[in-house]
Amino acid sequence: MVFLKKLFHTKPITHTQTSTLKRCLTATDLTLLGIGTIIGAGIFVLTGIAAATQAGPAIIFSYLLAGLACGFSALAYAELASSVGGCGSAYGYAYAGMGELIAWIIGWDLLLEYGMDAAAVAIGWSAYVQDAFIALGVPLPDELTKDPFHGGIFNLPAVIIVGVIGCILSLGVKESAKANKIIVAIKLTVIAIFIFVAAFHFNVDNWKPFFPFGVQGVVNGAGLIFFAYIGFDAVSTAADEAVNPQKDLPKGIIASLLICTVIYIIVAGLLTGMTNYSTLNVSSPVASALINLGHHFVGEILALGAIAGLTTVVLVMFYGLTRVFLAMANDGLLPSSLTKIHKESQTPRRLILVLGSIMAVTVGLVPINDIAQIVNIGTLAAFVVVCAGVLILRYTKPDMPRPFKTPFSPIIPILGILFCCYLMSSLPLTTWISFSIWTASGLVIYFLYSRRYSLSSKLSTQP
Repeated sequence: MVFLKKLFHTKPITHTQTSTLKRCLTATDLTLLGIGTIIGAGIFVLTGIAAATQAGPAIIFSYLLAGLACGFSALAYAELASSVGGCGSAYGYAYAGMGELIAWIIGWDLLLEYGMDAAAVAIGWSAYVQDAFIALGVPLPDELTKDPFHGGIFNLPAVIIVGVIGCILSLGVKESAKANKIIVAIKLTVIAIFIFVAAFHFNVDNWKPFFPFGVQGVVNGAGLIFFAYIGFDAVSTAADEAVNPQKDLPKGIIASLLICTVIYIIVAGLLTGMTNYSTLNVSSPVASALINLGHHFVGEILALGAIAGLTTVVLVMFYGLTRVFLAMANDGLLPSSLTKIHKESQTPRRLILVLGSIMAVTVGLVPINDIAQIVNIGTLAAFVVVCAGVLILRYTKPDMPRPFKTPFSPIIPILGILFCCYLMSSLPLTTWISFSIWTASGLVIYFLYSRRYSLSSKLSTQP
């Protein structure tokens, strides 16, 4: 019984800052942080692929469905971010409501989500850069743009972007937020240019048939483009650096998701209206559609916008990775020697260096396209826990201050759980196997190391 009590020991709710991180992020900064992560590969790549292979012009309903599923989870995130706080995101919420063991599993999965997402997008960034050099007539050699499994030596551009992002994060969170603002402004401008040009080429005949794959195609499309929405939860990892986390975190989470959902639907509708959906199964569908219509210059601008968009995704996911690790280390579940905060920049530079080095080796030498599939399932699992956390804490801690409350509770959290579980059930068996292996390895580490050195374990052994 004592053993089980330790495993499911919950952490007290506190709003005191647990580190020396600098509080400097406003609600606007947090909203742009979310936009910087959500608008990336989804809008520049997945929109076309999902339309061509899954939903056709009805892809706009796929985005609406996926956005709705994320919306339920976002409201739950907003409540827990305002009431529980902490830079650990779903990990911290699980610790407060479900105990250390569940928190460890979710934290371990979040490390996979943020790390693999950042690495996968870095490789995608490298591919776009290679396309840009090809367009300029000076292609980079395969030896320096492909991993050893695909005929190269290492993926140099991917390694470079990871190193550059690591340097930006080491300078300080405010500097990182400024860089994110600039890049977000660039890609929103590029998207606005696309919307303006595409509006003049919209042909309603391209929307016929509107449901070429049926209603099931819309659902399948939602499962595919769900990857596009991953990132709004990264806003919650900035809790210890938000000026007013109880108010600003809910604003940043909900606003970024709403803005990006509207942008996704508009772009998807115009893209399938300016060209037949069957032609969009290419690596750069948005740029290709413009080039096929004779807008070569605008298409090249879109390609540059895609590079900018993917850059901010790497930035925010790398940032989220370090903050989740930091939260887990502060609780004793991971080595605290890596989490020393630099006095001048007030960032965990040592941790950024270590995680950045691991990520650089990964993107340089390993083909992670298949591994990246488990990012979705890890994220969905975290969303389920967050929605469940709202229900549990409403029951176990009814008097806890809640600056933001999830409306229509318990209906919204329950719908969030059901939607996420449904999307998880549609994922392939190989994804479930990979996810199970990763979770099992995490449990081994927990029982061999983390449980023995966690703060809750140390407190329970004190007289």
